[in-house]
Amino acid sequence: MKKVFLNAMLVAFIGFTTVSCKNEAKNETKANDAEEVVEATEEAQTFMIDAANSKIDWVGSKPSENHTGTLMVKEGKFSTMGEDLESGTVVIDMTSITVTDLEGDQKASLEGHLKGTAEGKEDHFFNVEKHPEATFEITKLTEKEGKNWLSGNLTLKGTSKNVEIPVTYSMNDDQSTLKIESEPFTIDRTDWNVNYGSKSVFDDLKDKFVNDEIEITFMLQAKKA
Repeated sequence: MKKVFLNAMLVAFIGFTTVSCKNEAKNETKANDAEEVVEATEEAQTFMIDAANSKIDWVGSKPSENHTGTLMVKEGKFSTMGEDLESGTVVIDMTSITVTDLEGDQKASLEGHLKGTAEGKEDHFFNVEKHPEATFEITKLTEKEGKNWLSGNLTLKGTSKNVEIPVTYSMNDDQSTLKIESEPFTIDRTDWNVNYGSKSVFDDLKDKFVNDEIEITFMLQAKKA
């Protein structure tokens, strides 16, 4: 009876581990050289981003904990031909970096560190005084593996890299509103020279490091111009 119970526990543990690994799997992007941006055709329909109804969520991590937060979209637009996405640009307000899992002094301290508003830590992460905006400009939309993949130049801290993101996009019934949603995906922050606490950049950090990968999920809503 004891052996049967132990075997059942082992099966349950293996099953739990397998599910956990699947849940942790993210779409890891590869940063490549910036590519030519797609220009809208004259016949294209323009949609202006509704910043108030768009959002960007992020997760950063280190060995002992994760931190979650948000970013605000400042402005942007997309162009479509029929129901097909053709081109677009998104401007991100980097001064809006917000930490959502902390409160009080801890929240303010981490936000100041990430923004670079803390004295002596200006360039540790995003230095928003010098680089108040980030942009994403569409270079290509492809379909593979049963998914739509949106390629674009992501510019952070003055560095532009091309990344490919799995997305879904749709319009409402009267085609007046366009919605673009991503699956969770990760970028390697060191590709944009955000190097603070990176084991791939600095030696002898031991367990005092910050993971290079930042997980991002976004939902963008735009209205017909």
